[in-house]
Amino acid sequence: QGQEKLSCNPRKENGSHVVLCELGNPMKAGARITVDMELSVSGLEDMGDAITFQLQLRSKNSPSPTNASVTVTVPVEAQATMELRGNSLPATTVLPASWRRVEGSRRLEDHGIKVEHVYQLHNKGPSTVSGVTLRLAIPHRLGGRILLYLLELGTEGGVSCTNPPGLNVEQV
Repeated sequence: QGQEKLSCNPRKENGSHVVLCELGNPMKAGARITVDMELSVSGLEDMGDAITFQLQLRSKNSPSPTNASVTVTVPVEAQATMELRGNSLPATTVLPASWRRVEGSRRLEDHGIKVEHVYQLHNKGPSTVSGVTLRLAIPHRLGGRILLYLLELGTEGGVSCTNPPGLNVEQV
């Protein structure tokens, strides 16, 4: 009939995390109650697609030898919105019509004008993410000729990258 907030206390019992809620004392014989519980659980990133809870009703007055429990499986769905931002420095590059690449040179200026591409991958949430893979395709050849000479690849913030084929092949 009426709604009451339950007093619940988390604790560890036999190596498990237990939440103990007091439903009422004394409770009349044959009483029927409905309990809605909202649980906040952290660290679900590596739990898979579901989490399982064991629910058990125990009475202090008339202990049951079976203490039957019910298994409840709740699907886990993590959501995160990723945003990729990119910028080129300088934004525009024009080579003179008379410019020619010096074959076999190890000087940077003989291969063209240096352009730095910076990409930032942001997690806009609401969940955290791990194990994200970003595949970035950079056209470095056009019509059999070098369009962009890939000089180096650097990262920040604990990110690891795999060097693409053709990275600084002439050791400039």
